[in-house]
Amino acid sequence: MEAEHIVILEHLLLALAAGGLIGFERSFHGRPAGFRTHTLVCVASSALMLVTMYQSQWYPEAFAGRVALDPTRMAQGIMTGIGFLGAGVIFKEGLTVRGLTTAASIWITAAIGILAGIGFYFPMLVATGLTLLTLSLFRWIENKVPSESYAHLDVRFGRDAAMSEDDLRQFIGGHGFSIANLSYRYSAEASYFQYQMVIRTRQAENVKRLTESMRGNKSILEFRIYPAGD
Repeated sequence: MEAEHIVILEHLLLALAAGGLIGFERSFHGRPAGFRTHTLVCVASSALMLVTMYQSQWYPEAFAGRVALDPTRMAQGIMTGIGFLGAGVIFKEGLTVRGLTTAASIWITAAIGILAGIGFYFPMLVATGLTLLTLSLFRWIENKVPSESYAHLDVRFGRDAAMSEDDLRQFIGGHGFSIANLSYRYSAEASYFQYQMVIRTRQAENVKRLTESMRGNKSILEFRIYPAGD
């Protein structure tokens, strides 16, 4: 095997390893774009950059100086294309957007592949380490940092058995929630009165307590709690 072929193989194998490590972390946490996706993205980015790094192999005119090629254009094209792949793992659940971290990991994996493709190994290794650190250690830090949880709450009462707003606020507040906003809905035909609101708390387990209390309240005909974005 020629020395040049060994260098190319080295570039691609390092991209395979870097993409595989990041993808394994994503797969371990049950993300749809995981091990194989990140590996393929990294190897593909590396391979495409090799096209420009070894242009003398397939475009002798460029090597002879008669035509000027700009390798950075290939990198720009790769990152633009990765945007479509990243958008595919982002989805909306209620008012909550999920998949942003996976999309960002795909994007940085493409960048790492580009670094591997051009043989810029030191920043490639540093970027791989920082990416794994962000996806693992920072997850632990994020879980430890106090944060507010938001949820939509719809509560439906019988027309003549509805709680007053003050009683409802006291009931919700007694379970560790505050009400961000509140609206009303009344239907004479269906004989119900409904409150619609966004509630917030700093303890996620309060949702379970509130749910159990509402299930035991005979005046509540129906209720619904679902996640919301701030």
